Amino acid sequence: MTLDPRALLRQLYDVAVARALPGQVLASQLPPPPKGRTLVLGAGKAGGAMVQALEAAWPAEAPMSGLVITRYGHIPGGWRPRRIELVEAAHPVPDAVGLAASERLLALTAGLTARDLVIGLISGGGSALLSLPAPGLSLADKQAVNRALLASGAAIHEMNCVRKHLSAIKGGRLAAACAPARVLTIAISDVPGDDPAVIASGPTVADATTCADALAICRRYRIELPPAARAGLESGDFETPKPGDERLAGHEFVMLATPRMSLEAAADAARAQGLAAHVLSDEIEGESRIVGGVHAALARAVARHGEPFARPCVILSGGETTVTVDGSRPAGRGGRATEFLLGCALALQGEPGVYGLAADTDGIDGVGPHAGALLTPTSLARARALGLNPQALLDAHDSASFFEPLGDLLVPGPTHTNVNDFRALLVI
Repeated sequence: MTLDPRALLRQLYDVAVARALPGQVLASQLPPPPKGRTLVLGAGKAGGAMVQALEAAWPAEAPMSGLVITRYGHIPGGWRPRRIELVEAAHPVPDAVGLAASERLLALTAGLTARDLVIGLISGGGSALLSLPAPGLSLADKQAVNRALLASGAAIHEMNCVRKHLSAIKGGRLAAACAPARVLTIAISDVPGDDPAVIASGPTVADATTCADALAICRRYRIELPPAARAGLESGDFETPKPGDERLAGHEFVMLATPRMSLEAAADAARAQGLAAHVLSDEIEGESRIVGGVHAALARAVARHGEPFARPCVILSGGETTVTVDGSRPAGRGGRATEFLLGCALALQGEPGVYGLAADTDGIDGVGPHAGALLTPTSLARARALGLNPQALLDAHDSASFFEPLGDLLVPGPTHTNVNDFRALLVI
């Protein structure tokens, strides 16, 4: 079989991203216009593309208005909304622009009636973008807690449990504010397990977690809470709307795209090239470098022993890994995708015939301009020839500085969607 491993892996990533774009599938999920108003509210990295798809599909004669918050630079180029306001704000740490937009977004729910329809456009990244602190908390308080959570190694469902309890809009509070209007949430999942209550901290979904759960998570990861936050959690004053809350009765939730859908699309594309394709899971979590080592062990077993899969094949996985920064040294450039791949490279030690790609489907790995990177059997040797110390770079969480001199960073720019981590190992 003659193939270009790098081109194939990039093709699989592009296919996975394309499957998660809302333009082709959102129209089929829309109800007819209501007798009253149609109000569109939302937040997330895919917000721009979701608004674009909604405006294209909604009848021109049917009134529609609203506000959606997305990340800076994540509005599709050359297009601007006509009926729905789009605001760009900071991610992953919220800023004053996001705070002001969230205040205005919540205010739009005033005066809704049972004749009205609220369409929620929710996607990954919404937790930071939809930032409205609980009473008594400041934006600085939220920023400090968010930074601590991001560096702690906490899983996404743990981070969002804390975030929603320190919020005046997440954890079902936005949906409660919309009562008695009907609410239809259209979501793109970026979380392992696709739990609607975890995606963007579930602003339109009842929350089964508690203030006590949030406190336990903060203790587990040694998150220092501002006094007002601790008091609100300990007293239960920051409790969220729970399942069965009558204000959320009759609300609908539609999953537009998920990590599994994208991985299956990539698998089909690999099979069309004559390769066997295996999807391990779309729910893999854990420390990025360790997950990288586990994937390397699997790829090596395939390369050396033809087990558990015969080669040539592609091994695919998704989910959301973590990078724990202990604070003992400044963290370098990188993100969970490149850290996964550098951990994988060190475990493989140049294993012949094994290639890899790991990237975030939103086009941004952490805070850098890259989405991820490519790995070849010669990556370690090329890096060492340039005087790089791969283990030292991994220890410093500086994985981008490993792949960048090799020309192997993947920089697609914002993709206008987000179904989280995409990983592909090709064994030939």
